[in-house]
Amino acid sequence: MAHTDHTDHSSTHDPKHDRTPGTSHATTMRRTLRREAPSTIGLLADAQDFAAMRHYRTFTFDDHTVYLQQVEGLLKTLTAQGVHTTVALFDPEDYAEFCAESGLDADTGASRSRFTAEIAAAGATVTYTGQRLSDLIPVLVSRAVRQATWEYATLLLADLGNCADCGQDIGRAAFDRASHLLMRLLETAGPGTHHLVCSTPTENDQLLAVLHTHRDTAGPARLDSAEGAEFATVLAVAIALESRGGVVLRTSAPDSPDRVHGWRLAHGALAPLTAGEVFNAYCTDADTGEPVSPESGVEYCAGFDIGADPAEPHH
Repeated sequence: MAHTDHTDHSSTHDPKHDRTPGTSHATTMRRTLRREAPSTIGLLADAQDFAAMRHYRTFTFDDHTVYLQQVEGLLKTLTAQGVHTTVALFDPEDYAEFCAESGLDADTGASRSRFTAEIAAAGATVTYTGQRLSDLIPVLVSRAVRQATWEYATLLLADLGNCADCGQDIGRAAFDRASHLLMRLLETAGPGTHHLVCSTPTENDQLLAVLHTHRDTAGPARLDSAEGAEFATVLAVAIALESRGGVVLRTSAPDSPDRVHGWRLAHGALAPLTAGEVFNAYCTDADTGEPVSPESGVEYCAGFDIGADPAEPHH
């Protein structure tokens, strides 16, 4: 799937039009606008999604590898023309649902192009800067998963309603509490490059959020605001639902081994794990339960106290 959100008709050329005054200038202006108009390509990243689209008569590709090669060629061509291009993940199931809800014929290029514009507006895109498609796809998939996780977690919080005792929005209160815990954790972690993971089970899925930050010796931690909001939202779900949430922090600093700390969520607070519990959690395969060899140059440490939070969680 490679549909842009605009069409260039400037290549259609009738020689007799050259005699019309001002036509050459108009064509130049149109080509200039074409170069400045952004483009979005909807990408079928895996073979299963590609196979699903082959059911449509107007989808003319029959080989996924050739399709990816053609997409990469198109990306390079657009970039060479100076067109700012982004790539979005094209999901056939979401596409079929979109067409049904919008009353569109799914077996048309126009509908695919419109859907591509819709998913691009949602924000789960990657800008093409000349990187190999094999490098771009994992980043795009990760970003789409993050977007879906954040949307699902946000809906969970929104559906919780108000506290029966004080009338406060439970989801908002849980998010505020999660944001406070996150900032206390980063403040107490000290300088270094920090990699945090928060996981919590829900009725339908296992939510996972990842956050990367860096803190110099002086000054606060630097973090991406979107990643921070996603992390706090998943942590807020664990707080609001009082589920078995957990947080792992891995810190890297020059001339010292990486340190891994861990906490479990208990009564709306982060309770430190022991060094043994951190080791067991980090060195056990989550799917099979089998032991995993510890990494060399890594210290498995107890979670540290991040301070008390006077606020009481809502029930």
